Amino acid sequence: MRSALFYGSGVALVTPFSEGRVDLRSFETLIDWQIDSMTDAIIVLGTTGEPSTISPTERAEMIECAASTVAGRVPLIVGAGSNSTATAILYAQQGQSLGADGLLIVTPYYNKASRRGLIEHFYAIADQVEIPIIVYNVPSRTGVNLEPPVAAELLKHPMLRGVKEASGDIKQMTELCALCSGAALYSGNDDQTYALMTLGARGVISVAANILPGTMHDMAASYLRGDIEMSRELQFATLEIIRALFSEVSPIPVKAALWMMGKIQNEFRLPLAPLDEARTERLRAAMERWNLQ
Repeated sequence: MRSALFYGSGVALVTPFSEGRVDLRSFETLIDWQIDSMTDAIIVLGTTGEPSTISPTERAEMIECAASTVAGRVPLIVGAGSNSTATAILYAQQGQSLGADGLLIVTPYYNKASRRGLIEHFYAIADQVEIPIIVYNVPSRTGVNLEPPVAAELLKHPMLRGVKEASGDIKQMTELCALCSGAALYSGNDDQTYALMTLGARGVISVAANILPGTMHDMAASYLRGDIEMSRELQFATLEIIRALFSEVSPIPVKAALWMMGKIQNEFRLPLAPLDEARTERLRAAMERWNLQ
């Protein structure tokens, strides 16, 4: 069994913008608040961080800012995915050189790589870095599903150390955990955190942790210490607000929630656009029940 990058709840952090620019001051404040609230790992430039709209210069600035702000208090994991293997290698090497403790790399989207292509893609990246990689499977966004036997093959590489599983398919998650027993597996869906941990996951890489960092930490930590009842009850308690956070394409609702909390501007880069009025009111009502405004 190889050690996990982290145990518990890692936040898939949003990227705050202000007047069209990355708001590094708010970014720092979010990171400090997350760590103070017991989040177990910081993940930047993942899907929730809108990486496809971030320029190369902004990427470097964000990673440097995150590394200096985290300052070794928790693991810093940097998203380095691309549908170009060469670009993913450059992103991965950049993350490593600027202070990341690990990398989160999504399956190559749009290309629809074959099984052999997926294995060669991830092996090529892993061969070029010396920090661990979590492979990210989210077929609803990428158009390609990382099947459990392929994941098991990937995890034979010493730098490919875990899987963030967001297929939503309980049969697939069960097979993944059976084939990859002892590996660092993480839920990629907030509403399935408890279920995947019962199958052997080490925790969650969470969107909801952006606004409920302590709660998501407690959900995972309670399970890990054997308090199964508390973990289950927290999962049930968060279902309504999690549904509201995914009432529109992520990260639109969660950025709206952070704006309501006064932590960031309600600002996106196209093609994303602000949440509509009906969904905003639904989200606001759910947040009021958690005293988040």
